[in-house]
Amino acid sequence: MLTFIVRRLLLAVPVLLGVVFVVMLTVDLLPGDAVSLMLGEHSTPQAVAALRDYLGLDKPLATRYVQYVGRLLTGDLGRSIQQNRPVTAELAEAWPATLELTLAALVLATVFGVTAGVVSAVWPSSLFDAVARLGSLFGLSLPVFWTGLVLIVIFAWWLPWLPVGGTGSLAHLVLPAVALALPSTAMVARMTRSSVLEVLREDYVRTARAKGVRERWVVAKHALRNAAIPVLTLLGLQAGQLMGGAVLTETVFAWPGLGRLMVKAIFARDYVLLQGAVLVFSLAFVLINLLVDLSYGALDPRVSKQG
Repeated sequence: MLTFIVRRLLLAVPVLLGVVFVVMLTVDLLPGDAVSLMLGEHSTPQAVAALRDYLGLDKPLATRYVQYVGRLLTGDLGRSIQQNRPVTAELAEAWPATLELTLAALVLATVFGVTAGVVSAVWPSSLFDAVARLGSLFGLSLPVFWTGLVLIVIFAWWLPWLPVGGTGSLAHLVLPAVALALPSTAMVARMTRSSVLEVLREDYVRTARAKGVRERWVVAKHALRNAAIPVLTLLGLQAGQLMGGAVLTETVFAWPGLGRLMVKAIFARDYVLLQGAVLVFSLAFVLINLLVDLSYGALDPRVSKQG
């Protein structure tokens, strides 16, 4: 198991270096002169030259990459051009709100998605199965921003039960978390149903039933455990997508998180801040997938032996 963990950690290193390289190229990939875009159309040649020197755009790409990695190792992401504050300070203020929203949506998607998928698999072709499959179809079809607007109209305008947006209490978290979790809940439900149905057809499940094991223990101990790996893989992918979807959700609900900060940075042409936010999102996605990969060994020891 230790060898499996070490291998996965070593494999994550080149992925992280590749992510850093792509993020560093954000400014270079912009159409036109990125520095002139940052400073605006009334910028002076002296200001453009000074910012170009500050960003290191007058140096070769390899040199800039090495310097960028070196700054990252010391926790230096540069300074926000608009706010004139360290990017790390801006991200530190916004990241907890995004993490709170993402975790809340992931918990909702896991609890309701897995429950609906298991019940649908245990009683296929039932009324609940039909309703769950139809609901998952709608959940996958509706975009997050549209769902968020509908929830605001229903629960904040027609039925003034919940606040429209902002943060500060659990009530503020309900609508954005539900809007963000709906597509993931639908995907988890469909994957859980498919995986559990496949496992329930296996010989060892029929053997357990023939021995008189209670159905709930058959489902919990045999079916759900062995069907957990594809579901866990999907949850890892959904965690990254939930953070990406938080950009729209935070904008709709005025949630002061990293996604809303990225939108502000785009409109303000603060690409240094945007680079830092994209890097944090990317590193979080890599870390989540690494944790999911490591959890395979705990669920199925054969995976760690093969890896």
